[in-house]
Amino acid sequence: MTQTRRRPAPLVALAVALALLVAACGGGKGSDGDPQAAEAGDPVRGGSVTWALEAETGDGWCLPEAQLAISGIQVATTIYDTLTAPDGEGEFVPYLAEAVEPNEDSTEWTITLRDGVTFHDGSPLTAEVVKNNLDAYRGQYPARSALLYIFVLDNIDTVEVTGDLEVTVTTKVPWVAFPAFLHSSGRLGMLGQAQLDDPDSCDRELVGTGPFQLESWEKNRQFVAVRNPDYWQEAPDGESYPYLDEIRFTPVVEGEQRVNGLESGDLDLAYIGAAENFLTLDDLADDGIVKNRDSDENAEVTFLQINASKPPFDDIRIRRAMALGVDRQDLNEVINRGLFQLATGPFARGSVGYLEDSGFPSEPDVEEARRLIAEYEAEEGALPSITYQATPGKTTGEVAVYLQQAAADIGVTIDIATVQQDKLIDNAISGDYDIMGFRNYPGGDPDQLYVWFKSDSPVNFGRIQDPEIDRLLDEGRSEPDPEARREIYEEMNRRFGEQIWSIWTTDVTWRVSSAPEVFGYTVDTLPDLPDGSAPFEGLATGFPAMGLWTTEG
Repeated sequence: MTQTRRRPAPLVALAVALALLVAACGGGKGSDGDPQAAEAGDPVRGGSVTWALEAETGDGWCLPEAQLAISGIQVATTIYDTLTAPDGEGEFVPYLAEAVEPNEDSTEWTITLRDGVTFHDGSPLTAEVVKNNLDAYRGQYPARSALLYIFVLDNIDTVEVTGDLEVTVTTKVPWVAFPAFLHSSGRLGMLGQAQLDDPDSCDRELVGTGPFQLESWEKNRQFVAVRNPDYWQEAPDGESYPYLDEIRFTPVVEGEQRVNGLESGDLDLAYIGAAENFLTLDDLADDGIVKNRDSDENAEVTFLQINASKPPFDDIRIRRAMALGVDRQDLNEVINRGLFQLATGPFARGSVGYLEDSGFPSEPDVEEARRLIAEYEAEEGALPSITYQATPGKTTGEVAVYLQQAAADIGVTIDIATVQQDKLIDNAISGDYDIMGFRNYPGGDPDQLYVWFKSDSPVNFGRIQDPEIDRLLDEGRSEPDPEARREIYEEMNRRFGEQIWSIWTTDVTWRVSSAPEVFGYTVDTLPDLPDGSAPFEGLATGFPAMGLWTTEG
């Protein structure tokens, strides 16, 4: 196995991921490099690939109003471009923008756009359209009803057109990580004006500047994207990207079905997340049936998301008891075959703020857990009913049963409810849950976690009310010194370990598997960024589809 090249994630790296625990994901024998690429020769133009995703995005892609997990983000980055993008060092560089430059104290940012870029409907990319997009995301554009980003971009004070291709953004407080927010894990794509103003079909009549454009979408069956003949980025052969004529995205919830589809040749490419699937794919790779690429670069963490706003999890004794009652190492062995690394907090390895020992309980202690529960019940009465919510799938079902049994061992009764991925997001937003399996917080600039943890933020899904975390979040947002910021976020990590606001399980590794004739998704075959810098190596929020090609053409 060729491992992913590892680099420390710098302070301005960012990826927002609102994504759910479909399975703890991890390593295996999958090759990160692509030894067949050199033998295949130069990229071939034309052809189609069928690409299996782990879930459907039922609400569609009206991005200011969309709720996107990894599958939805992958489709979005195929249709839309973002103003910035992460490079191979995790720095955020101009992408659809030509430049993004701050004033001295990072309270004013000037965005200069590329000239000559057009949307799929032929309309030009202008400063006015970009201003309207940014206003739509932050809830200041009448035609759109923003959701997540009205809070994420709350630090923006004004957005002004200052030239035909220039937009100036002022912020309420210094915002050193602003370029990262212009990417937001691929979710802050620029929509054409016609889509922005569409009152009825913004979710399904998609108009971007990306390498592919929507041809058709049959919900829960297939999303067909075809080549954008006027794409602005030039490939090494002198013609514009992309290489493929067509991508057919299809939702396949069960990982085993994705593996079977790859083995049978019905699928050409798939995202994979379960350890048992990794093992099967390793064997298929040994037989030359598939190729695999793994990455834990800028990883997410999987965790049990606790609703701390209502009993019994508003009491730290019950949160701690639950943490002490779960043997995380055994859970990793049973569910993940021991392939993945245990998480210690909201920051995965390589991320700013990561600590090997954050103070979160590293070993189970059933007797102490029982004592805490008995103490709680003596004061508050019997524990109320607790429901654990999980998405569909074999592995998520196994995790739910394991946790149910672990809870029973310390005297806690848990009921299991299976809900679809988009419904789980809805429940997290509304607070209609007790505890749920979740996957979130891709590595990068920790300021991205501001809205997830700030008291009273509508997207603080754990309903955390912690003045100490609030203080650290505010300090970290505007602190220009990298070492000082690191210390701030390490302190925040320790606070999470002390208060048990979440129960951490594992860091995440994603695997992309393909038919042998598919290329363009490994680190050494991904397209360079427009400024010539190396491509980003992470897979937690998808990867560029414009460089995909197949020898079958």
